[in-house]
Amino acid sequence: MGKIQVNNIKLYANHGCLNEEAMIGSWYRVDIEVEVNLAKSSISDALEDTVDYVHLNHIVKEEMGKRSKLLEEVARRILDRFFLELKMIKTATVRVAKINPPIGGNVQEVVIILTKER
Repeated sequence: MGKIQVNNIKLYANHGCLNEEAMIGSWYRVDIEVEVNLAKSSISDALEDTVDYVHLNHIVKEEMGKRSKLLEEVARRILDRFFLELKMIKTATVRVAKINPPIGGNVQEVVIILTKER
């Protein structure tokens, strides 16, 4: 087994419970980690024997573009697509961080972390 990570995917999106968040939007950071059997790809050197991180990034960008009130829902959608579209994934973890959330204090970010196993 092995892990593939794509870290610090920065996106501007319109998630949140407040109407202002839907209109104005804010910055987000997404980090993903998938557990995959990398034995074959480490020998074959062939893209079809692994999980393409370009595909992972594409899924994250598409799902972050769909408005949600809660980051939990966004993270779940990302995980669901990973498992639907990429059959090699055994386990996946998604971290969705809202940068400078509007919670009335000096908070750098809030992070939702979800993990799913096949």
